[in-house]
Amino acid sequence: FTQTASSAIKGAIQLGIGYTVGNLTSKPDRDVLMQDFYVVESVFLPSEGSNLTPAHHYPDFRFKTYAPLAFRYFRELFGIKPDDYLYSICSEPLIELSNPGASGSLFFVTSGDEFIIKTVQHKEAEFLQKLLPGYYMNLNQNPRTLLPKFYGLYCVQSGGINIRIVVMNNVLPRALKMHFTYDLKGSTYKRRASRKEREKSNPTFKDLDFLQDMHEGLYFDSETHSALMKTLQRDCRVLESFKIMDYSLLLGIHILKSNMKEKEGECSQNASDAKRHGGQKVLYSTAMESIQGPGKSGDSVATEKTNTMGGIPAKSHRGEKLLLFMGIIDILQSYRLMKKLEHSWKALVYDGDTVSVHRPSFYADRFLKFMNARVFKKVQALKPSPSKKRCNSITALKAASQEIVCAASQEWKDEKHGILAEGQSYASLDEEVLGSHHRPDLVPSTPSLFEAASLATTLSSSSLNVDEHCQRDQPTLYSSSKGLPSSSTFTLGDSAIYLTSEQSTLEMENDNASVLDVYL
Repeated sequence: FTQTASSAIKGAIQLGIGYTVGNLTSKPDRDVLMQDFYVVESVFLPSEGSNLTPAHHYPDFRFKTYAPLAFRYFRELFGIKPDDYLYSICSEPLIELSNPGASGSLFFVTSGDEFIIKTVQHKEAEFLQKLLPGYYMNLNQNPRTLLPKFYGLYCVQSGGINIRIVVMNNVLPRALKMHFTYDLKGSTYKRRASRKEREKSNPTFKDLDFLQDMHEGLYFDSETHSALMKTLQRDCRVLESFKIMDYSLLLGIHILKSNMKEKEGECSQNASDAKRHGGQKVLYSTAMESIQGPGKSGDSVATEKTNTMGGIPAKSHRGEKLLLFMGIIDILQSYRLMKKLEHSWKALVYDGDTVSVHRPSFYADRFLKFMNARVFKKVQALKPSPSKKRCNSITALKAASQEIVCAASQEWKDEKHGILAEGQSYASLDEEVLGSHHRPDLVPSTPSLFEAASLATTLSSSSLNVDEHCQRDQPTLYSSSKGLPSSSTFTLGDSAIYLTSEQSTLEMENDNASVLDVYL
């Protein structure tokens, strides 16, 4: 198809889909049967026209439709009416898009921005047809998925050339500028955008580029993060059951409030598109609907004037408000003989766990691990500061100590004079032992730490409390400059021993939890 003119391909696609969908409306609705997945209808459209087909100015071609009844059911499941489907694809010329991948496929988007038409290889079309029964079962169980939503599979035969196309949902709306676009697989081997790709106006970057640009990842609230990861896990398990690998997550990032003038210009185009289509919208087609349904369209991030287009609200590590558009793409790669050989060859020359081609189970686990650990992160809820907890515990300890002090205060007053006298006797005994009592040139020494311990034992203290304010409330009976550091004071209070730390006033004010060691 690379030798066929793009305009001829687009015209043949529109003529063929217009004929087959219109012809399908005459067939009555019924349940989808197993044989419906393998039906292929064919019609010949000559350039001069026929009794059934219109005339056209393209070369003669044959148009094949695969599983028409099954795909009609898929379109109805997503709320796509036949008239809207025809109008979106056939009313105006298709718009060709550039392809950043290595497959060489052609991409077309409808003027209403709703559908993507992609050319696929023969093996991919064959694999999709075999996949349809399981795909049908999965959509019935859960229509909210990030997997591609297939609306039709067709083939254009002209001049001995077969051009197979598939119609899918459009993941990245053109009405909003994508400031960054990434194709993520979770692998690192040669996963960097080429120089040619970087020179494009809207390049598609890869895994290593994301790790360099968004090294902190993208942040979501807990509810959105949970819904997103559950959807990804469910989709990956479905792909693994079909033995599918080498798929990607196409991620488009729109930065809110980045360029207001640019948005004003886009809004006028957006409004004209909405008028032209009468507000028709495909169900479950947006990223937000795909993960958690309608009604949660990112109001917490977007302003009232901003049309979120169904994007998922998020924030960057720099605090920028973002809208994310995403979908799993390229799921028509099965782990068959050629892929097994490709993995074996790459594993010989490089680390086998980092190449993109791998067995489906390993590929799914690596893909999910990369998304959860490096790409999508949850905003952590604020927790109480540990210092505040310690502060509260110290406050409670102080209150308890005050109760003990008040209860024993009366008893302390009665014994106060006796204790002072006993303390004086320890000092006198120390002076006699050291011989300083008979030497007036020496300053009387302060009691040692051992004597403080003895005195404390005599007091029969009932509790040990930390209080930075007790020094001004209680009489200081004893101070040591030898046994304890010079910045600490040993204070005897009412039936308790108080330790007062004076070494770091600033630290005490900030934390209220000073740790002291007591040596007796």
